[in-house]
Amino acid sequence: MPESKGRAKPAYTPPRTAQSNSVKPNPRWFVPVMIGLMLIGLVWVVTYYISGQHEYPVPQIGRWNLGAGFAFMMAGFLMTTRWR
Repeated sequence: MPESKGRAKPAYTPPRTAQSNSVKPNPRWFVPVMIGLMLIGLVWVVTYYISGQHEYPVPQIGRWNLGAGFAFMMAGFLMTTRWR
């Protein structure tokens, strides 16, 4: 009796591996700027609250001093998400 031909199996190809994206470290200035922004924001807000009639750091912007201080702190915090 004749024997049927088997199907040709494709050659084995190993599964793709993820490309090794070499993660480069941050520059040396990154961490000091990150910490500096957070500290500047903290000092800004504390100075606003400690000053008696809220004259400091910038009297013309009034309560927006809180927004400026928190903006500095948020910029430093956002930098922490990119820290390697």
